[in-house]
Amino acid sequence: MSLIELFAVVLLGGVVWFWLDSLKAREAGVEAARRACLREAVQFLDESVVGHGLRPVRDERGHLVLRRAFEFEYSVSGDDRYSGSVVLEGREVVLVDVSAHRLAQRAVVVKLH
Repeated sequence: MSLIELFAVVLLGGVVWFWLDSLKAREAGVEAARRACLREAVQFLDESVVGHGLRPVRDERGHLVLRRAFEFEYSVSGDDRYSGSVVLEGREVVLVDVSAHRLAQRAVVVKLH
């Protein structure tokens, strides 16, 4: 096996690993969004998340991991749509945000007063 063939095999292996790791991270993002919506008693729309960002960061132990951000939509009444977000570092969920509906309700209350 030549050096070019070896490089191609290693590169292909890296691409396959990244693809599989991304699928697992997306599944973790969907599950985190689903649990957050259940906890907030809102409807998780489309049962999916959309990748919003990817970058290398150091976790709390100092290890280099990929930080992936995902966005999703949820509804309070079925007639509205709000954006939520999930952030993972490696496979660990570090942030889930489903507060947009509460912020929108506060804005309406402030305008009424």
